[in-house]
Amino acid sequence: MKNLQEATEKICELKGSLVALDALVTALLQQMPAEARAELMRAFSVSTEVARTVLLNAPISDFTVSAFERDVSRMSVFLAK
Repeated sequence: MKNLQEATEKICELKGSLVALDALVTALLQQMPAEARAELMRAFSVSTEVARTVLLNAPISDFTVSAFERDVSRMSVFLAK
């Protein structure tokens, strides 16, 4: 039972860290000029394709791939604004 509690606590800790990073990235993107966001979108597109290839060839959970695709989609919409 202790291992399950420790795993749950670590997952919650990681979620909090991820939310903090997401807030930071969102704030940074809001401060960027439109031209810089457009260039970032192009670079992000290339990087996500590389990451997608790695994920699809790695022994990972479908939940991880789904979360990746969901967040890439959300970030892409935000970058396009």
